[in-house]
Amino acid sequence: AAKRPIKTYSGGMRRRLDLAASLIIKPKVLFLDEPTTGLDPRGRQEMWGVIDELVKGGVTLLLTTQYLEEADQLADSIAVIDTGKVIARGTSDELKRQVGGERLEVIVESAQLTQAIEIVKSVAGVEPTVDQGLRKVSAAVNTGSTALIQVLRNLDDAQIHPLDIALKRPSLDDVFLSLTGHAAEEKKEIDVKAKKRGGKK
Repeated sequence: AAKRPIKTYSGGMRRRLDLAASLIIKPKVLFLDEPTTGLDPRGRQEMWGVIDELVKGGVTLLLTTQYLEEADQLADSIAVIDTGKVIARGTSDELKRQVGGERLEVIVESAQLTQAIEIVKSVAGVEPTVDQGLRKVSAAVNTGSTALIQVLRNLDDAQIHPLDIALKRPSLDDVFLSLTGHAAEEKKEIDVKAKKRGGKK
């Protein structure tokens, strides 16, 4: 590969070369524009490791990414940009708190969906979101595990055995959807500023 023209390299190889070239001068501040685009999952994890080591070494890192999971994994501070405007800024936890607390999700058989909706509604105290195709009922809950236990009891009393049940924290995808009114698509842009974290994620 060393003797081949750079234009023949794969996208992943060019990303690695870009990063290597930028580190020659040992910068104090480094800007990376979507550094993991085109990388396979293993390559992305390796790039995350390199970025983490740079930050631990004191490099201030600014990066843009279209992968919300990446922003969640790497960033100390996140700016959410939609249609060219910064619409929110903060840590991952701060942004997630804007969306609300945890969500309870229940998946049941089609014949039991109507009953499950009423059970989740009675415990959550709000109208749940229903995905008919996935047979999934979900609602925001303030009492966390207490709500989960109560829903399980009520389902059992109704002789409904859920196919899946979970208590989930909001993701950055939920944040983006809540802030913009649409799902995170290709036009989304997340600016990430990572500062020295002393090894703490």
